[in-house]
Amino acid sequence: MQLVPVSLAYFLEVARTGSVTEAAHTLNVAPSAISRQIAKLESGIGVPLFIRHPRGMTMTDAGSRLVAHARRSEAESAALVDELRTGRGADVRSVTVACSEGFGRRFVPAAMAAFRRDHPDVAFQLDVVPRQEATRRVVEGIADVAATYTMGPQHDVRVESAVVIPVAAIVPLGHELAGRDRVTLAELCSHPLALASPGTSQRELFDIGVQLEGLAVRPALVCDALAPQYEFVRSGGGIALVGDLGDLDRDGRTEGVTHVHIDHPVFRQREAQIQTMPGRRLSWAATRFTELLVSLLVSPSRGRSAELPRPR
Repeated sequence: MQLVPVSLAYFLEVARTGSVTEAAHTLNVAPSAISRQIAKLESGIGVPLFIRHPRGMTMTDAGSRLVAHARRSEAESAALVDELRTGRGADVRSVTVACSEGFGRRFVPAAMAAFRRDHPDVAFQLDVVPRQEATRRVVEGIADVAATYTMGPQHDVRVESAVVIPVAAIVPLGHELAGRDRVTLAELCSHPLALASPGTSQRELFDIGVQLEGLAVRPALVCDALAPQYEFVRSGGGIALVGDLGDLDRDGRTEGVTHVHIDHPVFRQREAQIQTMPGRRLSWAATRFTELLVSLLVSPSRGRSAELPRPR
């Protein structure tokens, strides 16, 4: 059940799909009904919300601004309906977090465990998804907070914290690069590599750096999940890349690998961010957990469970 007006609900679906026909199919209503509601909304506001094309629709600036408002309203109404049905009141003790793979390995689960030490009645839902999907879930109110990597400015979310995270090579123990403080891209590319797929931020920056250096690379393994990459390295298959969220020193030798930072400025173009929806009223638990994630991200000892600050 949604409390937002029908016109806004229809508007959001057209904005998401870029088509009245597709929106009608998703909502199981006639396209003419959606067109009437959109026209009524535009007439009432006094400005066009979409630019009509022969095959689809794109939002105007006013439409983009209305989307942000409508998504906040939709998220608030869904939360209110849940509160009314469950009787839990405004102080909801559950938090939904979306994060990309690097954050899901240690950083976010360790923060959740630390938070529950002081607040054992708080429950978490953690969704590990691609970086753009983590942001989308916050934008659309599906997740309370996102922890993800980004490149370039973010317009539809509130960036609670942004930090440039160094990138390190995962190297097997006993490897000729083990024990080094830093390694260049040229040195790295002389060994078999396990890399993420081209759509990931880390791979995009790696490919840019390789192109700038005039290097030729043919990955030995392409995989977005970290666990298989660690096993590949540990078993002697090659070298992989990972963002240093503060858990590398602790995890290294116990997993049969070590970590060496990669010395190249191209990786400074990527930020680790904690994101929430602009203007959305988060529950007490979600607000405090977001604060904890922010404090951990800016800490030099990011993600080390033994040094987690006590949540308030």
